Amino acid sequence: MKLIWKIVIAVIVVVIFVFVIISVWALNRIAKIEELDISGANTQMEKVDKAKEWLIKLQKDNKFNGAVLLIKNDSVILKEAYGYTDYSRKEKLTTASSFRLASVSKQFTGVGIMLLKEQGKLNFDDPITQFLPSLSYKNVTVRHLLNHTSGIPDAYMSFPKKYEEEIGDALTITKMVELLGKENLPLNTIPNELHSYNNTGYVLLAAIIESISGTSFEEFMQTELFDKLNMKNTRVWNLVSKDTSFSNKTWSFDNVLGETEELRPGVLDGIAGDGGVFSSIDDFVLWNQFWYDNNLLSKETMKEAFKKTVLNNGTLVDYGFGWSIYNENAHAHNGSWLGARTSIVRNSKLKNAIVVLDNSSSMNIDAIVNQLVKVLK
Repeated sequence: MKLIWKIVIAVIVVVIFVFVIISVWALNRIAKIEELDISGANTQMEKVDKAKEWLIKLQKDNKFNGAVLLIKNDSVILKEAYGYTDYSRKEKLTTASSFRLASVSKQFTGVGIMLLKEQGKLNFDDPITQFLPSLSYKNVTVRHLLNHTSGIPDAYMSFPKKYEEEIGDALTITKMVELLGKENLPLNTIPNELHSYNNTGYVLLAAIIESISGTSFEEFMQTELFDKLNMKNTRVWNLVSKDTSFSNKTWSFDNVLGETEELRPGVLDGIAGDGGVFSSIDDFVLWNQFWYDNNLLSKETMKEAFKKTVLNNGTLVDYGFGWSIYNENAHAHNGSWLGARTSIVRNSKLKNAIVVLDNSSSMNIDAIVNQLVKVLK
């Protein structure tokens, strides 16, 4: 056999092997979960016990590693953790374990902006160039960023490749704004013409908070929100934070063919606003209660968070200030980044809530939430 054919066959074998490995890895991550069977459960406690057994099995089967909070009629009926804090599987999770929230962070960023509105330091319809003068988007308002209707290109994730030397080890909020101004990209659409999910927009909201407050986004959120709500396991943390870790922090990992692989932050993890918040299910009890009663925001300001977006042509979009809006009473958000898989679903009329936090790259979070709804019925 000629050498060339030996090489071709060898390449084909390698490709097939890699394909099989990737396929098995993918199936491992999205393996169908068993349904939560609550048949025969006649009381609320019996339903909760069945849910606990089901969650324990999911964790043992490597289909979930995290924490769950169930609130029914404003009362906590389940608040437990299942699994481990990191890839080493040495330290067990607790209800105080702090998980990366990924895009669930956006609702916290939204409240940061709402606090500045309450303090008279901005209006939702102010142009963003009033606070970020290096940008040219004079017709884009704070509200447009909150609603994902700015039309600004969602460009920041491409910056590390373009500006590797300039960025260094971590892209920061300040550097992102600088580079966005430098690129001066045209708007994709005129403001409020189209709803298009935009992480860059929420980083700009964090930049606006820094511009107005004169402090870092991390410090503002800590002193003006988390400390005041006594959320002891909640904070903004990224690669530019002063400390390299913090108490109760979890680290993300991935399951590959039954083995665990550590996932470490990269150059994009100096950013916050679109993500960057860590929290625990203990603290989500407080966060859920915040939306019913607090002394930080007026009822009028709070209602803005759950108003559907109205586009220029009158079309309603099911998104508010960091929340997906299902109807007048139901709202939710998911998050996914660096192994974190998170979900919060609330019904303010029934005073029910589900929070699921995972640090193992599980692709089953939506399915888990959908099954847990059975316990609240």
